[in-house]
This record gives sequence, structure tokens and C-alpha cells, in this order.
Amino acid sequence: MAHRLLLISTSTVFGTKYLEHAFTELREVLDGVERVLFIPHALQDHAGHAARARAAFEEIGHGLDSLHEAADPRRAVLEAEAVFCGGGNTFRLLARLHELDLVPFLRQRVAEGMPYTGASAGSNLACPTIKTTNDMPIVQPLSFEALGLVSFQINPHYLDPAPGSTHMGETRETRIREFHEENQPPVVGLREGGMLRVEGETIELRGRAGARVFRRGQEPVELEPVASLHTLLL
Repeated sequence: MAHRLLLISTSTVFGTKYLEHAFTELREVLDGVERVLFIPHALQDHAGHAARARAAFEEIGHGLDSLHEAADPRRAVLEAEAVFCGGGNTFRLLARLHELDLVPFLRQRVAEGMPYTGASAGSNLACPTIKTTNDMPIVQPLSFEALGLVSFQINPHYLDPAPGSTHMGETRETRIREFHEENQPPVVGLREGGMLRVEGETIELRGRAGARVFRRGQEPVELEPVASLHTLLL
């Protein structure tokens, strides 16, 4: 069965509530789903993270169960109708999922057609690796290999250099070009408010912000929603 994914750059856009900017897309992707399994492990405060997510999903008509409360985490994943993976530190998120031995089971369920939604670190987790996260490696996962639900990488919270800035450090574009010195997959620099909707072979930029697509050996391509990314990410 084809993958059904919603990969969001950020959980909160300035001036809105948690996930509010993504409510329309979440309703569509989760149509028919009664309860969502939430993965809070990118943050240390699992209970607080889950409470905030629960309030948001209840507002759009879905119950929410948090993985950290499950007596049997593997069973929770295998029986989940849909997953939402929250933001935080991507290295911690992947390390915890490896410790719980849940990575292969998440892949399995998405391959079976379970909708996968995520924001920030949760979007990084859907990529082949976590090599294009912005996060500090505060823990060491067993591997940088992630779920591989898509064939491309995402750089959430993508920022352009501020006009007139005297900052001399690396820009996001510089870091992504360094990634391509050693790696092949395309990278979607996903700005705040942007999100990627994946339905089988269809990949669309949705939301309220654009994206910049980087391909090895080529100039970046600017896109505004709604736009198809399929041919750029082959």
C-alpha cells in the first residue's frame, strides 16, 4: 500500500496555537482515524509534550494515546491507526526509538498504509537519515539511519540569510551544500509554516510557506505552495 505522510516543518508558527497552521492538512490525512499514537520522545518532558499534542488533536476530532504511557510500546505501534511524531531533538528521538526497538515496526506499519505525520524532528525521522537535522547531537543513536519513508532529506525550520547581517558563520545553504559533498539524496529546505504531503508517488508542498530544494551538483530551486516536488526529488 502507498505511503500517506504529512511532514511539517514546525509544530508552532508565530501567532498560532500548537499545530493550528496544519489543522486542515491533518484533518485530511487522518480522515477516518479515531485515535492517533503520539511519539513524544524528542523531548525529555514526555507528559507535557503529550498534553499539548492531545489538546490539539482533540480539537480536530481525534483521540490521542502517547507512546510513553503504553505498557507494551511495540504492540501500541502495531495496533496504531496513525502516528504523529513530535518535535524536539532528533538525535534523542532516534536513540530512544532504537532503545525501544521500534524503528522496524514503524516502517512496517507505514508500509501497510498507516498514516504517518510528524513535525520538525518527526519529519527528520521520516527521511533516509537524520544527517540534515539542525539539532545538537546530545546523545548518540545506534545509527544515523532513520525510517526511510521518503527517498529525500528534509531540513526543517529552513532559514535564509538575513539581509545586511554581519554574521560570519555557516548558513543553512552552506551546511546543505556540505552534506552534498558527501551524500547524494536531495534536501528540501522547508521554511516555517511549510509542510510536505506525500500520497504514494505524489509529493506536494503545502501550507503557508515556501521551500528550497537542493540537489547535488545543481542550483537550488525555489518553490511556493501548492507545488509538486515529485520530479525534483527523483
